Amino acid sequence: LGGTYCKSLSLSQGHCHYSGYIEDVEGSSAALSLCSGLRGVIHTEGTSFGIEPLEGSTSDEHLVYRLEDVKTEPLSCGTPHFHNHDDEASPRQPTDRHKKRAVLHQTHYVELLLVVDHERVSYVALMYMALNIRIVLVGLEIWSEQNFINTDGSAGEVLGRFTQWREKELVHRRRHDSAQLIINKGYGGTAGMAFVGTACSRSHGGGINSFTNNNVMSFASIVAHELGHNLGMNHDDGRNCKCDVTHCIMNSGATGSHNFSSCSADDFEKMILNSGGRCLLNIPRPDEAYSAPFCGNKLVDVGEECDCGSEEECEKDLCCEPKTCKLRSGAQCAYGVCCKNCRFLPGGTVCRSSTDECDLPEYCNGSSALCQNDVFKQDGHPCKQGQAYCYNGQCQHYDTQCQAIFGTKAKAAPELCFKDVNSKGDRFGNCGYHSNGFRKCESRNAMCGKLQCENVLSSVIFGIKPSIIQTPIADTTCWGVDFLLGSDVPDPGMVNEGTKCGENKICLNFECKSAEVLNYDCDVEKKCHGHGECNSNKNCHCEYGWAPPFCEASGYGGSVDSGPTWNVFPSLNFTQIKILPQGMVCLCSFSWFFLSWRWVCTCSSRGMS
Repeated sequence: LGGTYCKSLSLSQGHCHYSGYIEDVEGSSAALSLCSGLRGVIHTEGTSFGIEPLEGSTSDEHLVYRLEDVKTEPLSCGTPHFHNHDDEASPRQPTDRHKKRAVLHQTHYVELLLVVDHERVSYVALMYMALNIRIVLVGLEIWSEQNFINTDGSAGEVLGRFTQWREKELVHRRRHDSAQLIINKGYGGTAGMAFVGTACSRSHGGGINSFTNNNVMSFASIVAHELGHNLGMNHDDGRNCKCDVTHCIMNSGATGSHNFSSCSADDFEKMILNSGGRCLLNIPRPDEAYSAPFCGNKLVDVGEECDCGSEEECEKDLCCEPKTCKLRSGAQCAYGVCCKNCRFLPGGTVCRSSTDECDLPEYCNGSSALCQNDVFKQDGHPCKQGQAYCYNGQCQHYDTQCQAIFGTKAKAAPELCFKDVNSKGDRFGNCGYHSNGFRKCESRNAMCGKLQCENVLSSVIFGIKPSIIQTPIADTTCWGVDFLLGSDVPDPGMVNEGTKCGENKICLNFECKSAEVLNYDCDVEKKCHGHGECNSNKNCHCEYGWAPPFCEASGYGGSVDSGPTWNVFPSLNFTQIKILPQGMVCLCSFSWFFLSWRWVCTCSSRGMS
């Protein structure tokens, strides 16, 4: 196809991937493929075994071996590790153990997009089951003719190019939480690299993985490791971690392990409790997952209404029939944040609250168990009284970034600090990294390099011990940090992308560029009649008192994307509405005096669908 994008929903081969467990062995699990001989991994009683066809055999012999006995080329993860000081956690990090334990009891779903064949995903999914995390393949892109990014250079440079390409191209094509690029080349002993805690980020939710041999199980461990970074997991090295085997998955040595440590579980819990990973509660829709329908896999496949798992797992489920994966008699739903006690929550119930000035809430619509897709204010929308811009659902401002590191009293240092310190081109003052070392900031880009703060009255609260530098300039002291994460990963001490660095300018890739690159085209006065603002889908999100789609008629606020902000029929459920059609007409007619007829009838027909 000459490198053009081609979408295909069919699989060239019949279903041949299976997952399960060893009968009567508690805690066992297995992921097997029959596509070309019997291949896979079996985990039982703390030991993982691999099975694959014996090369050269003429009688279909297979080799069974312990995975820990496999000798491979020494590899390491390119994401530098650090010691996490738990006793110095940020005030935003709750320490309530009851809340933490509740995190792993709730199933989280990672919608994964890969450039690799399906076989490897089965093994990655098996590893994450221990943390109650389901890995669901929602996209598979194969670069058959050409690479869409340059894969030369260091692993960090390739990672940066991939995530930039993902934000521009991939995010708009298919909804996903993390994208992992598979590369058939080595990077000097680096097995892979990924950003930490960015699973739901449009700009950094990804990683790269080097696959240069045919050991599928070892490779699956690398993907699980890099995906773990996206899920907030740091390396186990130098930490007091409980691991049932010699090394666990998040060891920096890319050991090929198939077990997560206690540190990995704690790291994931912290990310969730710090409002990270909100997208992981979105249950994948049946038509979005690449999987063969199977009743009992705890995923709602095409043709199923629910799936509570095995008969044993379904004993406590009052909504779903385990043998048929159909709803029990009288049940409207069995899962989803808009489902409670087998009934849809009323329309207007908040199912995803706003987390930032630039974020927008979503509401249950009263006829679905799923929350609306996450939307936020359009990139480039003014925030913080016009001092900043919205970018990826967050108001990016220097003061906020300083306070996240140094506490609530800190604020941005004067521009003179940025220009002086960032002109050095060292670890404490730079505009990124190139092959020859740290890049000096040109004067016009100085506000997009290392973050400079003042009015620092307390020690670092970020949770990671950095190196701190104080630079006296004029009548102030400029405070900066280096978190020692290495040159190929984003440093929390750098100015965030999307930060306003001048009039009509923002920071992107360590450069102060025209804000026009955000393509903000929302005229709130014309499009939303002065009663709303544009969301990330470029639709009006109306203030309370005005109705979507254009905020020109009376209503209850929200947008066509958010779900209704109120319950059209607060005292009736949908079964009652269907058997009282005349009553529904009366409600519409009566409401006409107070609201827009179009708005009320649109909501009413939604409720009937």
